[in-house]
Amino acid sequence: DAFFVDYQAGRLDMCAYIDFATASWRNRPAEQIDAMSARFMQEVIEPALHPAAHRLVRDHVDSGDQVTIVTATNDFITRPIARALGIETLIATELERDGRGVVTGRILGVPALREGKIKRVDEWLRSRGQRLEDFHDTLFYSDSTNDLPLLERVTRPVATNPSAALAEIAAARGWSVLKLFE
Repeated sequence: DAFFVDYQAGRLDMCAYIDFATASWRNRPAEQIDAMSARFMQEVIEPALHPAAHRLVRDHVDSGDQVTIVTATNDFITRPIARALGIETLIATELERDGRGVVTGRILGVPALREGKIKRVDEWLRSRGQRLEDFHDTLFYSDSTNDLPLLERVTRPVATNPSAALAEIAAARGWSVLKLFE
């Protein structure tokens, strides 16, 4: 609960959170971890993936848009979600793994949180020979004020099922607000 309060306040210590969040499972056998991940997807994530979210992604893909998930949530949790949504590119906080592929409880590189999202997006685009400014139209959907740095860089920020604080900022700045689900 304390980590969530810190996240909402924009002061989450991502390294401490990752160490805490992975401690209960990171030393288990790979088969057990894979089974836990599959069960989590089936019981928690799939019921939460609303048809409206699937439609939104599909509309972007059908329009020829480059669709990328950019999230502070770690890659262990979000990679299966990206697959379920049919999204190939994922920019997430990456968990460090040792030589055997076991999660260490540390973050690999820069966490995709707050300004780290900009850094990670810029790195990804550079690897493709691009810059965000090369695109005429860029959208970013977010529910959190932690994403303000990236929301402020795109041409069309969209507050999606926003927190109260982000809803207030979106209203003040004239940003679109999207309610995908209640």
